[in-house]
Amino acid sequence: MVTKPWTRWWWQGSAVTKEGISHELEVLKEAGFGGVEITPIYGVAGYEEQFIPFLSEKWVEMLLHTLQEAERLGLGVDMATGTGWPFGGPWIDEDYACKNFVYKTFELKSGEALTEKIKYTQEPFVRAVGNQIYEMHGIYKVEGQQPKGTINEPLMKRRRNEITIDQLVQPISANQNLQLLALDQVRFERDLPVVAIMAYSESGEKINLMDQLQENGSLNWTAPEGSWTIYALFEGDHGKMVERAAPGGEGNVLDHFSQEAIDKYLSKFDSAFTNQDIRTLRAFFNDSYEVDDARGSADWTPTLIDEFEKRRGYDLRNYLPALFGNDEDAINERVLCDYRETISELLFDNFTQRWKDWASTKDAIIRNQAHGSPANILDLYALSDIPETEGNEALRAKMATSAAHVSGKELASSESATWLNEHFLSNLSDIKNAVDLFLLNGVNHVFYHGTNYSPSDDPWPGWLFYAAIHANDRNPLWNDFVALNGYINRCQSFLQAGHIDNDILLYYPVYDRFSTPGREMIEHFDGVEEQFEGTYFKVAAEEMLEKGYAFDFISDMQIQGLEYKAGELFSGEITYQTIVVPFCKYIPQSTFQKLIDLANSGANVIFYNNLPTHFSGLANLEEKEAELGEIKSSLEFINKNGAEIHEQGGGKLIKGENLETLLTTVSVERESLTDQGLQFIRRERNGQTFYFIKNASESEFDGWVKINAVGETAMLYDPMNGNFGKVKTRSEGDTNQIYLQLNSQESVFVEIFDKNVEGPEFNYFKEAETIQIEGEWGISFYNESLENEITVTLNSLTSWPNIEDNDLGSFSGTARYTLKFDHPELKNEMFRLDLGEVHESAKIILNGKEVGTLIGPVYEIDFSSDMLKENENILEIDVSNLMVNRIIDLEKQDVMWKKFYNVNFPARLQENRGEDGLFTAKNWEPITSGLLGPVRLIALEKIESME
Repeated sequence: MVTKPWTRWWWQGSAVTKEGISHELEVLKEAGFGGVEITPIYGVAGYEEQFIPFLSEKWVEMLLHTLQEAERLGLGVDMATGTGWPFGGPWIDEDYACKNFVYKTFELKSGEALTEKIKYTQEPFVRAVGNQIYEMHGIYKVEGQQPKGTINEPLMKRRRNEITIDQLVQPISANQNLQLLALDQVRFERDLPVVAIMAYSESGEKINLMDQLQENGSLNWTAPEGSWTIYALFEGDHGKMVERAAPGGEGNVLDHFSQEAIDKYLSKFDSAFTNQDIRTLRAFFNDSYEVDDARGSADWTPTLIDEFEKRRGYDLRNYLPALFGNDEDAINERVLCDYRETISELLFDNFTQRWKDWASTKDAIIRNQAHGSPANILDLYALSDIPETEGNEALRAKMATSAAHVSGKELASSESATWLNEHFLSNLSDIKNAVDLFLLNGVNHVFYHGTNYSPSDDPWPGWLFYAAIHANDRNPLWNDFVALNGYINRCQSFLQAGHIDNDILLYYPVYDRFSTPGREMIEHFDGVEEQFEGTYFKVAAEEMLEKGYAFDFISDMQIQGLEYKAGELFSGEITYQTIVVPFCKYIPQSTFQKLIDLANSGANVIFYNNLPTHFSGLANLEEKEAELGEIKSSLEFINKNGAEIHEQGGGKLIKGENLETLLTTVSVERESLTDQGLQFIRRERNGQTFYFIKNASESEFDGWVKINAVGETAMLYDPMNGNFGKVKTRSEGDTNQIYLQLNSQESVFVEIFDKNVEGPEFNYFKEAETIQIEGEWGISFYNESLENEITVTLNSLTSWPNIEDNDLGSFSGTARYTLKFDHPELKNEMFRLDLGEVHESAKIILNGKEVGTLIGPVYEIDFSSDMLKENENILEIDVSNLMVNRIIDLEKQDVMWKKFYNVNFPARLQENRGEDGLFTAKNWEPITSGLLGPVRLIALEKIESME
């Protein structure tokens, strides 16, 4: 089941029934899905009486039924550890909720006492989703569109009855109509508790004044000689609420840095699952950090000062001026780095590790989206049983998959096809391309985003989630999802086998970011984003990706686990040739020492540009700086062919400005096929190398491709149709080449064997004679909205909305095209059917036998002449279009299908936003649909020689 694609299965309002669950699981099974991830979210208006509170006895009953039915059907089940995202709910009170901190300063001179009370009143604030216009700020933002609001101050809807703080009571769970309120962030006015008071003199003296603070806020202290600055630190409420919460899940987000908070949170699940058998539940899921999607950051936890001293070796209170950037730059950077490193470790230890340990008590694993966290996300991903990525950038995906590779995880998953296009405009080819990006960058466990549970009697289009591709049987493309799912199944069957075969480890210089002040006290990490602009790290990552170097990212913690033996770097059982350390200002002492130790063992360590400048952190600063200086002074670099090389033990330290030269120096080869517009990932299984290769260009590829793997036989596998065979190979000098013919966006697997392997030859063809198939097309339209099947005949193919007298502009569904044609009277053994222009997918049946399903962008399929009859041939083509034309019609009729609580149904593009701030297609015209052709039958000739 794990090789098949899974899908996120939204339970809106958790308003599910056993009958509905069984039906939907059966439909998913039939369409080629391998499993579901249950994520309860906000409800649908009008179904309030069917809402099932999260983790209630009835909700658990629905979960148990799901597990039983999934087991019957051979499907897997994961579940989100909560509703919406991030973790939180009504049982998380203020003590366990996410926190922030603020500070005030006071100036005193010798002999003065503070007359002002040390007090900070938290400003009341409320933000509700229903008052906001949803804009794309994050990883799915639209290129060329600048949001009019910000994450801190979102764009607000006009003529909306804004929710104000005086309408709310404490605790949040005591408020009525929480689904309607859709609270996003809430802070009540209150005097914040003081957590530290320190006095600093201009001469460097530091005095802890907490004992001098009186209950009424007065400070019983007179300044000694000199000028003094008092820093008062206050613990505040960040106020983040669970986003898209389901009934029973509305409430505070937990404090991710607190062990007590996660224990409190998970105790609710313990109670709900007592004496219940959930052993067939595979994994608990976390839908990313996302506490940062609010005003300000959650940057505090009550134990921070104690944890800081335990982990960093000094009292943070002695350096509050530096923490807030008011000391010397070097001190400011180091203290800020230490603070952020502590936050990172708390998220690792107190949240991720503790959640994982808890899941194991339920015989389950964790699937975790670590991106967006204020931490070294490589370590959080690696700690996860199944690290999961999302987005649409290769280097972002490689963060999760690198951690999987380096830590020896078998699976890396992806939230796939989120916000691809504007609503209802994504076809199966778009989804395939989105999935391919993940597969090419190490993902081997795809989750669609996604599928809504919807009652079968709910009017079309049923229940929907705003950021989804609507992978459900109400989507006309559902008829052909099985073809895409089959493709993904075959791809993942390969990509879950063996292990990655990458050459390079690229060091992730997170300590430079930890040390760099920003708009907020903490920084959130996703991938190789703008925060790394201008760094050697980003330059190296982008250059290696573009030039075809096979690499993974690696963290400081993961470097500690590396070993060098038998001429290779080992991370567990995975091997690499070298490690590249891009120039960074700060690096941990332990990391640098480990790199030296690896070189002493025989490894080659590349410093792209130069050695790091400083060891990170403030503790033992003088000793660390002296040690680094001694190490550098002991190194003697000699320039050889553009690289500066220092022999270190049995290995080398190498530095220089040209990355390709540096990699050549240690005999790391790139895969030059990227110069030809091809993309790839390389893996090994059973000692053999295989490639997943995609033609990412807009044109056909036909030619020889150089690969680095050496072998006697190359076997090609086509994951779209299951065809396979031995491809032609040749050697030129010391290079190995294979011959490929790939349509635009087509992808294949090529496995290299070190011996002769028996198997059929893969056939290469060139087009010979072409016959245009014309005549009278009979077309039958059908879906559940039509009272009767519509049948038309056409002599000239055209878009459905252009067909006169049938009002097909509002039709979304499937049409069967039927045409009779004569035998072409050609003796060729193979033919190609080219459908020309198709909107959007097509299943082809020739003389009663299914030939295959085409999802684009190229609509061609080859078949044997045996499928043709001597006399009359019957060609049938089932073409399915998008949901959008029917949606346009509903919009023009003012049918209320956007009936969802919380965020409801926002537009992705600004121009598709109505007066209410939501998506509208009212002003759209029906889009092109159907088979437009020209339809051609092409005789193929086998190519025997490629010389």
